[in-house]
Amino acid sequence: MELRLVRNEYSSTSTIGELHVDGRFECFTLEDRVRSAKMAGTTAIPPGRYEVTVTWSNRFERPLPLLMGVPNYTGVRIHTGNKAEDTEGCILVGRKRLRDFVGESKTAFAALFPKIQDALHHEKVFLEVVQDGAPPELLARGRGGPRTPRVSRKRSPTKKDAARGRGAGAKRRLKRGRKH
Repeated sequence: MELRLVRNEYSSTSTIGELHVDGRFECFTLEDRVRSAKMAGTTAIPPGRYEVTVTWSNRFERPLPLLMGVPNYTGVRIHTGNKAEDTEGCILVGRKRLRDFVGESKTAFAALFPKIQDALHHEKVFLEVVQDGAPPELLARGRGGPRTPRVSRKRSPTKKDAARGRGAGAKRRLKRGRKH
């Protein structure tokens, strides 16, 4: 069985696509946003062809499709959910789609899952992920989008820093001619 996920709608939050089973439209998909560099739990898997198997999911306490051989990812599954917060790197399915949302997810999964299970009894199942032109701004600078200013996180001064004239108030003390 050949599954084909065609990504075609990109936002700063998620990626929407269409899932086809043996060339026929099956449902919509929602994944995390596309980025040129992986950020754990918030990045869509890279385009490619992956074998699909069904294994027990401890998180969902039921058997679910699992993608094998996804570079730098483990535990990538196809399951139910509605928005990017539900994905954690996985692929969500739904019958309806809006921006950053898929609806009727349980209905879509209930139709898809038996097809995968049945196919696995007599053949291998593969998922090909195709990325139709993600906008360059989502891939900018390896961070998946426009840069945001970084907040400097300075550590609190220690007693040793104060003894060496560093830390809070050290510049003021030096200007006044005092070390301590």
